[in-house]
Amino acid sequence: MSDLPRKAVTRTARLAALPLGFAGRATWGLGKRIGGYSADLVGHELQQRTAEQLFKVLGELKGGAMKFGQALSVFESALPEEVAGPYRAALTKLQEAAPPMPTGTVHAVLAERLGEDWRDLFEEFEDKPSAAASIGQVHRAVWHDGREVAVKVQYPGAGEALISDLAQLGRFARLLGPLIPGMDIKPLISELRERVTEELDYELEAEAQRAYAEEFADDPDVFVPDVVHQSDQVLVTEWMDGVPLSEVISDGGQEERDRAGQLLARFLFAGTARTGLLHADPHPGNFRLLTGGSAPSGNDGPPSEWRLGVMDFGTVDRLPDGLPPTIGTALRMTLDGEAEEVYGLLCDEGFVKETIELDPAAVLDYLLPIIEPARAESFDFDRGWMREQAGRIADPRSPAHQLGKQLNLPPSYLLIHRVTLSTIGVLCQLGATVRMRDELEEWVPGFEPSPPTGVDAALDGTEVGA
Repeated sequence: MSDLPRKAVTRTARLAALPLGFAGRATWGLGKRIGGYSADLVGHELQQRTAEQLFKVLGELKGGAMKFGQALSVFESALPEEVAGPYRAALTKLQEAAPPMPTGTVHAVLAERLGEDWRDLFEEFEDKPSAAASIGQVHRAVWHDGREVAVKVQYPGAGEALISDLAQLGRFARLLGPLIPGMDIKPLISELRERVTEELDYELEAEAQRAYAEEFADDPDVFVPDVVHQSDQVLVTEWMDGVPLSEVISDGGQEERDRAGQLLARFLFAGTARTGLLHADPHPGNFRLLTGGSAPSGNDGPPSEWRLGVMDFGTVDRLPDGLPPTIGTALRMTLDGEAEEVYGLLCDEGFVKETIELDPAAVLDYLLPIIEPARAESFDFDRGWMREQAGRIADPRSPAHQLGKQLNLPPSYLLIHRVTLSTIGVLCQLGATVRMRDELEEWVPGFEPSPPTGVDAALDGTEVGA
């Protein structure tokens, strides 16, 4: 399908058919097993057919359907290896491409939003899109001053589609749960729905991107294209070449994976600390590796000189003081084994409701495996570790599962939690070795204990005021 299906009844019908399709394939699989086919063979084919149908529908509908698919794609590492293959291919397709809207529709939007003489703004404009995403697609062009630019055009009817899709997906969220073990799908869909207005507002996106571009201008590790022009439903930014992060995930050497992973972890924490804005859409399609070193494009340099190019600032969390110090303090105290102090802090912040009483030592045991990457000097992220964590939390017989059900995630931490978890999912896809502790120490408030002062400093032999 080449255009965004806008009629709510059509989109609803196609999404509503997904659970029926899942049920039909399960019946088909049972029949195949009765007919003598092995359970492993049937299971693999069943998973493949399910993945193909799910992500074909999500990709073609775009809107909230595709947004949900992209959010799921970063958690692919949590799938058991025997079923991950079919999903991996289908999920990855959503990270870089989707069926484009017709050229006539693109021209109509540009004429409406930029004026009938919109072509005068460009020296060149490529009708074929270079990328297509959940609510808009990107065209390569040359601005009237000679700069290469990316022109992001919002799909007509994208707002209605987002709201309709996410409402429908929410109705059968429980059926989608088995896609990603250990992950509750319903809160993810609810949070995506709450962000609909921001996602559609290109003025807010331009404001956030400008803040990042200004802060990271001439940065040795991160490049953010600046905003050239913005109007309702159209956003023009500097063009950025580079190697898609998805290509490093699929074909990169270990040195390239490690560099990409370190830059991604650095951006997660440094970006928020330096701009007061958390980039909240960390799927691989939003990142490029600039292999020419300090220039946005150029000849390939060694991975040690690569920079991370970042796009799509449509969803951000506004944290003017950076990440809450509670996060860093809780991490540090957990690593130091301070069970009572950690438990008290979690209670104060609302992670443990007043009506619940838990064993502090059990809470510590629950948290330690999850924050293992912060303990070591460097940590090897891989799919095996991700699956282990997901399985530990998802298994109803596991003490971790029972304790996790009693914890609460305060609304102010919801987006931070999802972005962090998503980034870890991408690091596991990369199979990167990352010095996570270095980034936490530099950028996360509260992770490093405050230096002693006054009497304590004197007792430590530290010069006061030194």
